[in-house]
Amino acid sequence: MPRGGKKGHKGRGKQFSNPEEIDRQMRAQKELEENEGAEGEKSSGSEDESSSDDEPQKRKGVEGLIEIENPNRVTQKSKKVAEVDVSEPKELSRREREEIEKQKAKERYMKLHLEGKTDQAKADLARLAIIKKQREDAARKRDELRKDKEVQEAKSKR
Repeated sequence: MPRGGKKGHKGRGKQFSNPEEIDRQMRAQKELEENEGAEGEKSSGSEDESSSDDEPQKRKGVEGLIEIENPNRVTQKSKKVAEVDVSEPKELSRREREEIEKQKAKERYMKLHLEGKTDQAKADLARLAIIKKQREDAARKRDELRKDKEVQEAKSKR
């Protein structure tokens, strides 16, 4: 059953804000804050200005009453272009390090495998030796059968 029973819903329809309207309101709010900040700086002396940089930001609600230290919370620190050292090596992420280690381990394994030092390579070589021996035996038997056949053909022609 629809909202409001059989007669239907009597409330107003939803109104959606226009994106341009939202942008205009945001700009007006920023300008208002900037104007208030500029007026506050004009009224305060130069001493207040230097001390405001040293003080932490004003805390909201209960945060001012309780000291909380969250070791997992990392504040974003912006670096100036002059502070950034381009010559120092870039730190790799965990995934990148693991990927590089994986590739190196694979290369080491392939090198050992080609030298025949891994268990799999030893098993492969043993299997190949067995197959080679079987093929040699089969070739020897074929030769013997062929020779016997030739001998029998020579006897039957006489």
